[in-house]
Amino acid sequence: MLKNYLLVLTTLIMINKNHSQTQSNFYGSFESNGIYYQENEQENYANEFASNNYLNLKYLFNSSWNFEAQIESYSPMRLQGYSDSFEKTHLSTLSINYKKKGFGLTFGSIYEQFGSGLALRTWEDRQLGINNSIWGIRSTFENKNINLKLIGGWQKKGSEISVGKVIGLDSEITVFNSTEIYQNLMLGFSYVGRFENLAFPAIYPPVGYEFNDLTSLFSARIDYVKNDFYFGYEQILKSEDGITQFGLILNDFIKKGSAHIMNLGVAKSGFGFDFTFRRLENMGFFGDRFEQGELFGETTINYLPALTKQHDYLLTNINIYESQPYVSFPDPSLMKAGEIGFQIDLYYDIKKGSVFGGKYGSNLSLNFSSWYNLDGEYSYNPLDYNSDFLAFGQKYFSEQSVELRKKWSENFSNIFLFVNKFYNKRYIEEKFGEVNSQVIVVDNTIKLENKKSLRFELQHLFNKDDKKNWYGYGVEYNFNYNFSAYYNNIVNYQNIEDDKPSYYSFGTSYTKNSSRFSLSYGKQRGGLLCYGGICRYVPEFKGLSFSINTSF
Repeated sequence: MLKNYLLVLTTLIMINKNHSQTQSNFYGSFESNGIYYQENEQENYANEFASNNYLNLKYLFNSSWNFEAQIESYSPMRLQGYSDSFEKTHLSTLSINYKKKGFGLTFGSIYEQFGSGLALRTWEDRQLGINNSIWGIRSTFENKNINLKLIGGWQKKGSEISVGKVIGLDSEITVFNSTEIYQNLMLGFSYVGRFENLAFPAIYPPVGYEFNDLTSLFSARIDYVKNDFYFGYEQILKSEDGITQFGLILNDFIKKGSAHIMNLGVAKSGFGFDFTFRRLENMGFFGDRFEQGELFGETTINYLPALTKQHDYLLTNINIYESQPYVSFPDPSLMKAGEIGFQIDLYYDIKKGSVFGGKYGSNLSLNFSSWYNLDGEYSYNPLDYNSDFLAFGQKYFSEQSVELRKKWSENFSNIFLFVNKFYNKRYIEEKFGEVNSQVIVVDNTIKLENKKSLRFELQHLFNKDDKKNWYGYGVEYNFNYNFSAYYNNIVNYQNIEDDKPSYYSFGTSYTKNSSRFSLSYGKQRGGLLCYGGICRYVPEFKGLSFSINTSF
């Protein structure tokens, strides 16, 4: 296995070297992430090696035609926390693209987004194990005022494709665009349909469901910008569809769905304000209906991230919120139809020379977010609900954070962060309990001579509920812009029942031109790993990890 990695790596380095010396229409990238698991929650991973590998190739035939392909290999097996549909070595994506004079055509794998993504978004995130590209055809047309897209096909599902078919039409119209004063008004309209022919598998001859095989999303949106002010609103209407519960699609629980999102704000030099409101009701939408409720979110058609602040520290990423767009009736005391809530961001640059700004100034940011179940009338027997549009039900999650970035001298700066969090395990995880916690972080950076720097951080999580208090610390030393090493540790020191567990990691990384190599060893805390508001569960493990990223 090691010989294969060395062979691939040597080949890619030679390609990269040759490419830098000659002009070429050929481009590519290679990424490999591997772990040797010593201890693991899953028995089949204990004392085993696993890796995910991606080779992406692009070729430009001319100014109009280009080709792209991606080969993936999960050898000798996939990393834990990824779907079992990722296996062996296979051609993952393949596309041929044509574009000329505003007209575009794609055959093969399609990555696309309509509006904010509430109706449709296909993308790849290797850290999350998501690649929901559509295998089919796309046609586009754009000019100064109009942008049209038409797509159709099947969604990628590991090394296979979905059972259901996806079709979509998106249009954007620029009503006016002034250059005298910065002012723009855009209207958008979208349609997305998912066609999946279902029948009760246990009945012969098969009997169909009472809802349509075709489920439709209709979207309308508006975006307006004038100087420092911006405003956007999008509404989605979803046709009737059967609700998925406990892996089954219920024929006697059929509901419509909807989504509303409004975003407005002001962005000036030294000041920013952003407000987002969103309401989701029964907005689960998958290429294969039975994927709803599964761990990995495969064949998801629309993009529904959690709208909360994305944190960079280990203790602030405990009890992370995941969006709650689905209808879920696990028992009579817990019935959910979606989510409603808001997020507010404030940014302010404290001027140099002021009392709080000092010689170098400071940057202050505030974040507030609150998310709730939809209030309304709920019935468990028979299964039914009627939600109120602007009524806030049981609280899922709330967070308030204050972050101050301060430069004290030419060589020393730090970040102060305070987070106050409420997390309802009963409604988010469908377990028992509520968590009220506070986190304090102090992150310090010292610049040294000859491009060297030292960063060290201290963290503490105060928690009277759940698993009680934690502390954490970390240090990172940059030998230069290319080479660095780090060590960090978090300790659940008041968790007597689990023998005060600690989770540590130390490692190094090296960057050269367009390549990056990293190596680390440690014990990973089990929990949610999130990027951009989308999460996957990572089981607890201890082992040796490496990653290789290069482009050519």
